[in-house]
Order: sequence, then C-alpha cells, then structure tokens
Amino acid sequence: MIKNVLTHIGGVGAYGVISILIFMTVFVAVAIWMLCLKKSYYSSMQSLPLEEDAPLKKNSDQNRNSN
Repeated sequence: MIKNVLTHIGGVGAYGVISILIFMTVFVAVAIWMLCLKKSYYSSMQSLPLEEDAPLKKNSDQNRNSN
C-alpha cells in the first residue's frame, strides 16, 4: 500500500535530489567554516575540558540561607 501511495505522488524523484543538495550545501559550509577558524580558537576549545570551574553551591545550602 505504501508503495502505491509513493508512486502516485508527482515529483517524488525531485525530493531525493533536493535533500542531497541541502545536505551537501550544509556539509561544505561547515567544512569551510572549520577551515577558516583561527588556531587560537582550536587551542581554547581543546583546553576547555581541563579548566577548573568554581565549585557549585548545593541547593540545600541556598534554601537554608533564604529562609
């Protein structure tokens, strides 16, 4: 039944071509964007997992202070 529905829709072949074109456009745009990034951005992103953050306060401590 599904095969019959898809065969009766006009221009179904164009959807495949359009989807491939959209995918390739986004893929090429992201590749160009990555190639244009500066080395300093790469190094800052590379060190993000190693940076230490300030310890977070627990919600129970904040609730005690607000009451």
